[in-house]
This record gives sequence, C-alpha cells and structure tokens, in this order.
Amino acid sequence: MSSEMSPAFIETSNVERKQDLSEDQEGEKPRLDEGIEPVSKRQMKKLIKQKQWEEQRDLRKQKRKEKRKRKKLERQCQLESNSDGNDRKRIRRNVVHSTLRLIIDCSFDDLMVLKDIKKLHKQIQRCYAENRRALHPVQFYLTSHGGQLKKNMDENDKGWVNWKDIHIKPEHYSELIKKEDLIYLTSDSPNILKELDESKAYVIGGLVDHNHHKGFTYKQASDFGIDHAQLPLGSFVKMNSRKVLAVNHVFEIILGYLETRDWQEAFFTILPQRKGAVPTDKACESSSHDKQSAIVEGGSDNDSSEGEYSKNEPESPHKDKQQDKENSTESTMPSAPH
Repeated sequence: MSSEMSPAFIETSNVERKQDLSEDQEGEKPRLDEGIEPVSKRQMKKLIKQKQWEEQRDLRKQKRKEKRKRKKLERQCQLESNSDGNDRKRIRRNVVHSTLRLIIDCSFDDLMVLKDIKKLHKQIQRCYAENRRALHPVQFYLTSHGGQLKKNMDENDKGWVNWKDIHIKPEHYSELIKKEDLIYLTSDSPNILKELDESKAYVIGGLVDHNHHKGFTYKQASDFGIDHAQLPLGSFVKMNSRKVLAVNHVFEIILGYLETRDWQEAFFTILPQRKGAVPTDKACESSSHDKQSAIVEGGSDNDSSEGEYSKNEPESPHKDKQQDKENSTESTMPSAPH
C-alpha cells in the first residue's frame, strides 16, 4: 500500500475534523453558561425601563425647570391683574407699621411649671404670626427672655432665632424703655383704657398661672411706679368668666383695634366662644326682661338680683376647676391717660 494519500481523502478528513470540533464547541457552551442564571422577559423589561429612566434624567430635570418658570410667570401675571386685593402678598404692600410698642414680659419664669411654659411659648408663637399678618403691625418686644422659656424654644422651635420684626431681649423691659412711656396691662387695674396712645409701650404679663397668682402683675406695676390700665372689656362685653385673658388674646385685640378703631369689634372678633361673651346692651336687655318676668310671677326684687349676688359669692370648686383649665395669663390692659 502506498504511503501517499489521495487529495480527496485528505479533504474528507478535514471536513470531518471541523464538524467534530464544531460539535465539541456546541457541547461546551452550556458548561460555560452554567454559572449565569437566565433573565426572564419581565426582568429584561425592567432593565430596559431602568436604562431609559437614567438616559432621560437630564430631560426630566429640564422639564421641571421650565415648569417652575411657567408657574412663576403665571403668579406674576395674577398679581398684576388682581385688583380685588385678596392676595396676601398684595395686601402686604399696603401695610402701615404702627409706632406702638407691645411688650411681652417674660420675667415670671420661676412662677411657672414646664407645662405652663410650653403654653406661653405657643401663645408667643401666635402673637408673632398675627403681628406678621397684621395690616398695622406693632413694634413687638419679648423681654427677660431666658430660663425655661428660652430652653423650650431652643429645643422645640429652633427657627425662633430667624424671626423678623421682633426684638427678643434678655434684659428687663425697664432697662429698654423709659419709665414714663410704660403702661402695664392688667385686668386688676382700676384704670380703664379709652384709646391707644401709639407713642407708648404697653406691657403684657407673660404669666400662665391658672389664677394661682391673682393680682401679681398689678402689684408689680405698682411697686415699679409704672402706669397701668385694663382694656375696656366691661364697657362692651359681658362674660361668664373672669376678665383675665391669654397673652395672645390681649395681643390680637390690640392689633384688631389698631385696624378698626372699634373696641367692640376687636373684642368679639378675638374672644373665644368658651368665654360666653355677649354685648353689654344685649345683656342689659336680657336682665331687664328677666326682672319683669320675675315681678309678674310674684317674685321679690331680691330674687331678680340673683345675677348680681352671684358675682360676689365664692365660686363652687367645680367652676374653679373649669376656670383653671383656661390659659388665664395675667395680662393687663393699657392705662387711660389721666
């Protein structure tokens, strides 16, 4: 047999070898992919969406920017076309600042427990917010600021350091304002306020005491030789409870009077319903009607005066508990000029 191989035989051998090699490679493919888990159609869709989301990030950012610009233009157009004055920013343009100084005296820190300190803090927050919104905002002072009150504000209202249009001072009000300009507002004062003198500085006692320190602010004002007065509440309003109001109520009533120059409107806009406030003229009519009814029924004059007597009789413990729940801040009213 010849050692030489024909060309046809060599070609056939090469083809068979290539086929065997191809089959070996195909057999090895599953082994190479054994460590990779197949991707489902759902996962593939998620991957595609994620890729599209990332690719369109810049486009979304640009759309948000354009939307903000469009809304800003719309607001500006609305302000320009708004002729009824209902927009807050438009109202703020017409604000006329009052020269009246209104002070909350925070020197009673040691007379209050933490619960009352927190109530006072909330009342001060309300005063600040109302003064910022008012058409005739006052020159707002917070004096003797420190102790428990400052600590509570630092912990629960850190933004107070950025408050605007307010003077927050650690000093006592007597160190900041001339004595002759001061008028302490106290419900125990015999002086009734007729008008507000915008050249004066009115002091509200920042004391939430639940009637435990009755007359304290009046005594303090008298000891310091400071003028004192009470708001003309009795001239316009008959109430079921004591005439001691919360700090923010006194503050808001003064703001209301500066806007309307009407005490009765200021009182009935601000006083809470639980005080049972009614206009004095209506109260007199009701009293007169009750008296006539009592006479017709054969009652004596003494019986018809029961309402007056009840004012001087000691209140029942149950009523005291109800009054104790109110924030009867020892706030006093501006003194009338003599």
